[in-house]
Amino acid sequence: MTQPNELPLAGVRVLEFGQIAAGPYAGSLLADLGADVVKIERPDGGDGMRSWPPLTSAGEEENVFSENFASLNRNKRSMAVDLKDPASVAKLIELANACDVIVENFRPGVLARLGLGHEALRQSNPKLVYCSISGYGQTGPYAKKGAFDVTVQGMSGLMSVTGQTGQAPVKCGVPVGDFCAGLYAAYTVLAKLMQARQTGEGGHIDCSMLGSLLGVAALQTSEYFGTGNTPHPLGSAHPRNAPYQAFEAKDDYFIIAAGNDRLWAEVADAVGMPELAKDERFATQMLGAKNQATIVELLQPHFSKRTATEWLEEMDGRGVPCSPINTYPDILQNEQVEHMQLVRPLELPNSAQTKTTAFPVAMSGYEFEVYRQPPELGAHNEEVFAEWLAPSAGKKGS
Repeated sequence: MTQPNELPLAGVRVLEFGQIAAGPYAGSLLADLGADVVKIERPDGGDGMRSWPPLTSAGEEENVFSENFASLNRNKRSMAVDLKDPASVAKLIELANACDVIVENFRPGVLARLGLGHEALRQSNPKLVYCSISGYGQTGPYAKKGAFDVTVQGMSGLMSVTGQTGQAPVKCGVPVGDFCAGLYAAYTVLAKLMQARQTGEGGHIDCSMLGSLLGVAALQTSEYFGTGNTPHPLGSAHPRNAPYQAFEAKDDYFIIAAGNDRLWAEVADAVGMPELAKDERFATQMLGAKNQATIVELLQPHFSKRTATEWLEEMDGRGVPCSPINTYPDILQNEQVEHMQLVRPLELPNSAQTKTTAFPVAMSGYEFEVYRQPPELGAHNEEVFAEWLAPSAGKKGS
């Protein structure tokens, strides 16, 4: 087992003022790589995700722990602190002076009013990297506007290209607004941390869910900039490739992605219609995309004659990218996921045994481990104060 002090971010101290998803996810990415992430929670219940099901017990029904919370807060420590108490805030300021990074996703201005904003803390800790995650940014006309994942998916344009043409709006089933913001935040924290070590100056990071979803929509925004056309939902299809979507086999749906002319020729041959690849309507990738409704009409009757498994074997044999429509039980027991060791055992604080997904990127010299259980609320108050504020401890990670 890799020891925490051998991990890439060993010695980096992070205070996380995180609630629910975006902030805690950023903190979890840093913690998985070895940062000492201390989660600051309110004493009366802590992070709201602690009450989210599934609530798992180890036999005693009253002693339950949220697996949703555990998934985003493993490898962290927890402190329960009353932010309305001036003495408690004063102690937090001491911790802020001893840390390298603060990650927070309170509404803009809340921590500043408590004396825990970037401008106040940088006076005594100029190397501090302070990352604020919010729905719409720290300034501007929408800064004070409330935000949840679904509302930012709608605001960002993402929902306008999700779902079927002409149908009701559909959000992405995964909370991508929260998690994309968490990814951008963690990535930018590390960039700023490198700069702080070189220059002695940290800084403030303003990471918005809106900006993050626009950032990952580069193909859709560039389509609009280049053509003036409004991107629209295509179901599982693609605006520039065809056939590149789900089809219905005899027993189930499956996906193929013929992303170039050679692959299109293989698909056409697989259904016994090789002439389609030379048809002037589909002779190039862009022409095929323009006429993809016709392609679907021509291919679907053939796909209905065989099972999804048979078609997947056929396409794999021809080198055509393809996939079943997996459920999460399917993919979490998949042989490739097992090979990549993406599912790991996890023990909850109440001794219940469950599983979690690993940090998903392999890296030489790094092996993901759950080296700290997801924490009980306030379990580390005394421990963190003793370690971080001990006279001989100094400031690690500098």
